[in-house]
Amino acid sequence: MPLTEQEIAFLKEKAWLIRRNTVKTMLWAGGGHAGGGLSQTDILVALYYHYLKIDPKNPDWEDRDRVILSKGHGGIGFAPILGDLGYFDEEMLKEFNHTGSPFGMHLDMRQVPGVDASTGSLGHGLPIAVGMALGARLKKKSWRVYCIIGDGECHEGSIWEAAMSAAHYKVDNLTAFIDRNKHCIDGPTENIMSLEPLKEKWISFGWHALEIDGHDFAEIGNAIEEALQTSGRPTVIIAHTIKGKGVDYMEDDPAWHYGGIDSDGLEKALESIDRMYGKA
Repeated sequence: MPLTEQEIAFLKEKAWLIRRNTVKTMLWAGGGHAGGGLSQTDILVALYYHYLKIDPKNPDWEDRDRVILSKGHGGIGFAPILGDLGYFDEEMLKEFNHTGSPFGMHLDMRQVPGVDASTGSLGHGLPIAVGMALGARLKKKSWRVYCIIGDGECHEGSIWEAAMSAAHYKVDNLTAFIDRNKHCIDGPTENIMSLEPLKEKWISFGWHALEIDGHDFAEIGNAIEEALQTSGRPTVIIAHTIKGKGVDYMEDDPAWHYGGIDSDGLEKALESIDRMYGKA
């Protein structure tokens, strides 16, 4: 069922909050992977605030849906969601990446409640997700697995090995999102090693493939609903996004793959996010 206008309004409000908390966390941490942390926001907000079967009070609940943030450097934009949902006290974000803090730049599943896999070494999240999806089948469980992949990460051969195995074993309880912001740490993906035609590549590997605007909640919702109705093969959703989405001086700039901000930079970032959501 398509998202209602009321549901979309709620998700937009959450996305505004999470983007603000992401840039605040950047200041507290002394830096962070701003570009990818902000491009993924709407995908994660849609999943965590509407679609996932989870219980923040019981993060190890066996029947929960799983999310693998394969692009583990996006942790600075993922932790604020977990904090807002109540997996931990949000005040802890003020110590993000500090010595002794449970939060590193890449979130550790044994330190941070709600994190289903420790990621950061790129290319390994999808293989883990395939294993988890197969695990549900073996245990006769109904949980679903969602894997968030960076587009630069699609340069990794392990992604394509996992894609082959997922199609071979027909793991239709697996949905992958590609955060297609078209930039990685060294610049535009198409200059470094072209990924296009990306949708056709995934189709040739046996996946059901969709392309959407990764900042449009209606499109995100429709794609997830289609994945839920697809049987016999996994689904990949190529979500076209903007690196640094919401902060005008970061948007579409690979220099903000990782960076730091001071109090003045934070103020400008918050003003930009507020303008985008009509709150300025």
